[in-house]
Amino acid sequence: MNLLQLETERHSNPVDVIEFVAAANDWAFERSGEDELAMTVEGRWTDYNVSFSWMEDWEALHIASAFDLKVPAFRATEVTRLLAQVNAQVLMGHFDYWDEEDVVIFRQSLLLSGGAEPTNRQVEMLLSNGLDSCEAYFQAFQFVVWSGMDAKSAMAAVLFETHGEA
Repeated sequence: MNLLQLETERHSNPVDVIEFVAAANDWAFERSGEDELAMTVEGRWTDYNVSFSWMEDWEALHIASAFDLKVPAFRATEVTRLLAQVNAQVLMGHFDYWDEEDVVIFRQSLLLSGGAEPTNRQVEMLLSNGLDSCEAYFQAFQFVVWSGMDAKSAMAAVLFETHGEA
């Protein structure tokens, strides 16, 4: 099967849209390169180091959100078990464990093939989804890393919902 390759001309760098949205929302950011932008976003449980990258070869806008949680080697296996359970719950994007740096990150990409340009709303939703996912599961990773919980118990603890008001 042959796939037809069409050359399309992109009118702007998608990272420019992210820079525009960040500036419009008064978010502090650093443009670390033509195709990269980094920011720190304050969350409820921790600060998130968020980076956006334009991946020209795949025509994808990639977001990665890391949080300050070093995984000791003796907890890496249980963190991997937790990753499988968390990723089964996440609709868009996924969490990874980078053993070279002993960190957990959230990753998601927005495909913009054929010269498509991202909208402000798409950029905002990409960031929002990443942060919401990190906020929802950060404590589960903390429970596994620092409290010694197993993955199943950590998931049960963060998915616990209360009903009504006290």
